[in-house]
Amino acid sequence: MDARTIRDFTNTFEGHVERQTIIETDDPAYPSGYKYSLHFGTLDGETILRYDNSHEDTKGHERHTSEDVMEIEFPGMLELVERFEEEIAERRS
Repeated sequence: MDARTIRDFTNTFEGHVERQTIIETDDPAYPSGYKYSLHFGTLDGETILRYDNSHEDTKGHERHTSEDVMEIEFPGMLELVERFEEEIAERRS
């Protein structure tokens, strides 16, 4: 199986943490071709918003908040990152 890291960073600011990990992969467990986690939360571990596909082959793509987890349609990696970053910006303003 081939895998290539596209993005992997952590940014902390104002009591919050943002982590983005995106790996392009041909692993059959990730039919989209990506293994990813886009996380925004507090420094003490609370999830405010997270998109991931940790179990894509069984659960699909998910959007997590502190209140809910819901399955989402995967619009493409670029589109999902843009959506995530827009939602963070809205929550910070």
